[in-house]
Amino acid sequence: MKRKWHYRFLIFASVLLFSLAAVHPARTENAGKKAQPAVAQAAKTPDPSIIDLAGYQQMLAKYRGKPLVVNFWATWCEPCRDEYPLIVELAAEFKAQGVSVVGINMDDDSDMNLVRRFIARTQPHFPNYRQKPGIDLDAFYQGVNPAWKGTMPQTVFYNRDGRIGGYFLGTRPRPVFEQAFRDLLAKPTASNDITAGRSIAGHS
Repeated sequence: MKRKWHYRFLIFASVLLFSLAAVHPARTENAGKKAQPAVAQAAKTPDPSIIDLAGYQQMLAKYRGKPLVVNFWATWCEPCRDEYPLIVELAAEFKAQGVSVVGINMDDDSDMNLVRRFIARTQPHFPNYRQKPGIDLDAFYQGVNPAWKGTMPQTVFYNRDGRIGGYFLGTRPRPVFEQAFRDLLAKPTASNDITAGRSIAGHS
């Protein structure tokens, strides 16, 4: 009786091992096929143009006359990675109303593969630049926004006259972002109520 049970067990174990051996390579192959398009897409993604403070000011001048939102992000910043897809959605939502959006990446050269993959995955339909390696970051922060000390992410809202209408240091919920976009559209020029020294909704 014991031999009979032992024999049946060996047959069952052999069938099970054969099934696993047949299924596992298929899963591995499918996973590889899924990964290949993502890698290929990242390879085709153009690198963001390099920008320093002078280039940033030139970029702002190009958008003068339009409401502009500039989002500073990096792949090493987890809140940035969580927030960026929202920026992409809002850029698409408010584009028809005349709001322009620009992204500024703050990664180093060593993280460019991560940057390419992130852009390929999130598919932003707006320009992205990258801070020029080796620049004085403190001077860059000060030149962009005197209240910015490097906190990431940062989002700056520019009125049509090119002046800062408000900014977010750190993340905000979607309703707060949506209201900030609407407020930007409602202001033809810089408001005295929200200056470069104060952030939108009183956050700093």
